Amino acid sequence: MIRFDSIMSSVLITGGTGLVGSALSRLLLANGYDVIILSRNPIETAGRFDVESERRDFRHNGKIFFSKWDIEKSKIDAEAIRVADHVIHLAGAGVASQRWTEARKKEIRDSRTQSSQLLVDCLQKNPNKVKTVISASAIGWYGPDKGKVFTEDDPASEDFLGHTCKLWEESIEPTAALGKRLVKLRSGIVLSNKGGALTKFQMPIRLGMATVMGEGNQVMSWVHIDDVCHAFLHALETPQVSGVYNLVAPQYVDNRTLILSLARHMNGKKFLKMRVPSSVLSTILGEMSIEVLKSARVDGSKLTTTGFRYAFPELEGALTDLLDR
Repeated sequence: MIRFDSIMSSVLITGGTGLVGSALSRLLLANGYDVIILSRNPIETAGRFDVESERRDFRHNGKIFFSKWDIEKSKIDAEAIRVADHVIHLAGAGVASQRWTEARKKEIRDSRTQSSQLLVDCLQKNPNKVKTVISASAIGWYGPDKGKVFTEDDPASEDFLGHTCKLWEESIEPTAALGKRLVKLRSGIVLSNKGGALTKFQMPIRLGMATVMGEGNQVMSWVHIDDVCHAFLHALETPQVSGVYNLVAPQYVDNRTLILSLARHMNGKKFLKMRVPSSVLSTILGEMSIEVLKSARVDGSKLTTTGFRYAFPELEGALTDLLDR
């Protein structure tokens, strides 16, 4: 059991060392929150998490703690739940990190639903003061747009990601019945220079090739990593934020526009535009190619009605910021 001392307003985070989780942890620390990161191996995770460099230059710092949980064994440090004021649930196996075999798809589903169930069980069985639960979700909830712009009221798609997102959101829903304010944020494609889709798009461009996927006209709803983190902070600090919100930049773009814009930012005019046929993508990626080629126009304006403002509403500004860091 980890000893927690001087806990002020505290946020328990699952998936706290992932792409979004690590950036969000830094933002929360900068804003004076204590952060508790759940991990299967807290000591090892703390060693890999360079606390001093992460907190450098912060004017007001919270403290960071690492506590143990084991999803497969359905175990969690109840003390971490007891001291937490808020829970941010980000845990889940990477959707695009491996080919979608049946075993991998099961892992993607189970990593989300079983971790949610563990949190729910712990909140039910242990005294706690948790006021807010904010869960990640994704616009994989929606199917191909077919010219439609999706809003939060649209039903889940019946494909793999749609079904997975539906189960994901349903698995955390019981926290609302426990009297917790529940927020679910359906993120678009997160652009970050620390990993994820953007770094994969950059790889062929570094070799001088701007690789457009399929016809390149599939619409991609994206969001800057900073806007993702600030949206979670906004949800945490804004009591009227409750329910489901799409988390995507106001300007969605097609694949061709994104890839060519990124290539110009990186290489000027020194690149060769190439189209990767759908058949090749299908051979390389298997079932995952459906998502790569799927057009998904998603409306993120509901979140702005709560007072949230996107710092990077347009692609050019987002790429300029990320590539200049």
